[in-house]
Amino acid sequence: MKRFLFSAAFFVTLLLIWEWAFRARLWSPVLLPAPEQVGNYLKSAAEDGTLWHATIITMRRLLIGYFVGMIGGLPLGLLTARWNLFRDTIGTMALGLQTLPSVCWVPLALLWFGQSEAAMLFVVVMGTLWSVVIATDTGVRNVPPIFRRAALTMGSKGLHMWLKVILPAALPFVVSGMKQGWAFAWRSLMAAEIFVTILTGFGLGQLLHYGRELSAMDQVIGIIVVIVVIGLLADKIFFSPIERFLHRRWGTSQA
Repeated sequence: MKRFLFSAAFFVTLLLIWEWAFRARLWSPVLLPAPEQVGNYLKSAAEDGTLWHATIITMRRLLIGYFVGMIGGLPLGLLTARWNLFRDTIGTMALGLQTLPSVCWVPLALLWFGQSEAAMLFVVVMGTLWSVVIATDTGVRNVPPIFRRAALTMGSKGLHMWLKVILPAALPFVVSGMKQGWAFAWRSLMAAEIFVTILTGFGLGQLLHYGRELSAMDQVIGIIVVIVVIGLLADKIFFSPIERFLHRRWGTSQA
């Protein structure tokens, strides 16, 4: 509760400084509008349904691409951790492709899939997949060897060893990879929505792009605020509770 109050006080202070700087005309209103203007845009966009519709479309694309990347990344990560052949091929490729900026996938997606939802999905999957592969591989390789030896002593082997011993022990690293993959998926989707225009639905990235085209800074700042808030909510509601549980479960939480 104290941390929440401290965070709330911090952001309220930032808003007050923003409002004071605007009234003091430290910058042109064209470059950064007043907080009231941003709030009025968000209110009007919410009332006419534009904001909610764009948010739903963006979240649908994000969740589908993210879970497809997760489903593909976990087994690939296990393969790279288990066999050197996959580590030297898929693992090396994952390390290289993870460093590739998300926007670089957009031209390839457009050439392969055109202006379609498939192009959006491809970019999000590529943003998620390699982070999950690397995190899973790292997690499995950092499982203490004594866990394996103890499990072998008690008769565990094969698939049982992987599902009941190695994968649970690697979960802290896997969850960290999931969190990083979520962040990369967000960035990838925003890049895709800004550059890929399709008629099946306009997401937050398209609203951000149209705000830039119209020089509507209140719209640009408002959509950025919405994107940041969604990212914070995803972390606080989903990832942080899982991380705290795993740290308590494995006795690595700080006092």
